[in-house]
Amino acid sequence: MLTNISNVLRACAQRNGAAAVVSARTYSDFTTQATFEIKKCDVFKLDEAPATQVVMTRDEGLQYYRTMQTMRRMELKADQLYKQKIIRGFCHLYDGQEACAVGIEASITLKDHLITAYRAHGYTLTRGGTVKEIMAELTGRRSGIAKGKGGSMHMYCKNFYGGNGIVGAQVPLGAGVALACKYKDTDELCVCLYGDGAANQGQIFETYNMAALWKLPVIFICENNRYGMGTSVERAAASTDYFKRGEFIPGLRVDGMDILCVREATRFAADHCRSGKGPILMELQTYRYHGHSMSDPGVSYRTREEIQEVRSKSDPISLLKDRLLSNNMASVEELKEIDVEVRKEIEDAAQFATTDPEPPLEELCNHVFSNNPPVEVRGTNPWAKLKGSVPNITVV
Repeated sequence: MLTNISNVLRACAQRNGAAAVVSARTYSDFTTQATFEIKKCDVFKLDEAPATQVVMTRDEGLQYYRTMQTMRRMELKADQLYKQKIIRGFCHLYDGQEACAVGIEASITLKDHLITAYRAHGYTLTRGGTVKEIMAELTGRRSGIAKGKGGSMHMYCKNFYGGNGIVGAQVPLGAGVALACKYKDTDELCVCLYGDGAANQGQIFETYNMAALWKLPVIFICENNRYGMGTSVERAAASTDYFKRGEFIPGLRVDGMDILCVREATRFAADHCRSGKGPILMELQTYRYHGHSMSDPGVSYRTREEIQEVRSKSDPISLLKDRLLSNNMASVEELKEIDVEVRKEIEDAAQFATTDPEPPLEELCNHVFSNNPPVEVRGTNPWAKLKGSVPNITVV
């Protein structure tokens, strides 16, 4: 059954006017599905574990490949624009972690809810945002997904409650969303993501407690990319078994570089939540290629050789590509054609994001409330005020 990933990709294809990707060979030449052995998850307080033999169809594989390549190219373009000073402010890139976002989305639906920290560009894409909207938001343009007012850390879609800039602050918010799901008696759940650096926050443990008491349908996911802001997890945490941190909440430790591992673990976790068993905790062991943010060169606390080794041995896109090719599920030409289309989409979006107008000053106070007129905001002196959609200077 096609998931929301296929819906996102179909919409992307329609927006770009792209035809379905086909190689010189006919579809009948390819294997339509194959079974794969994946790494076993470590479990905590669980009698069962996710499957280690999984099936992936050709269509799913191509969908995953395109989405991960789009994320990768989008982040590399953001890196370039930042260095050109076209993107300003904070910017936290997601390249290297693509299997986490795409694997999670492959096992939930767009009716489910998701909230994350500030490394949010990839999730904005999988939740339904377009590359153009994301790039325009990064450059502060009015066609951005938050009208150019949020920037890198604050992007939103339906049932996606953003990137959040305060470390760990999104975790109690995610539990609140899960409480709403339970209160409304829906079959929905909330995926609540945070990093290994945030895992030591006190508010996270308070949230674990409430979620367990109330049996909330929430999947807590720690994206452990091995480094916080300038230091390794071993130097920051007395225990790096993040999947056991819930104490009274069951947990899974998953290979976050393998999309099939993430997909199956998320499917297992989602079934756990939907069956009324309450929260579950997942640790995705992944890796970021860039530094913590664009202000962090990323090589002062780790070596270039380490980064290159991960790229060569564990890259999530390369792993998926090898599976598709070695199982006759795609051709080299077909994947190259996808790469070309993705690059063009990114270049077109970047061009748009550098030419789209910035939001006008009179929109500064809009969108403060969902259904009320904007409030007056005091300006740089007590007599200057901005109100509504028209600047209003009042001299008292």
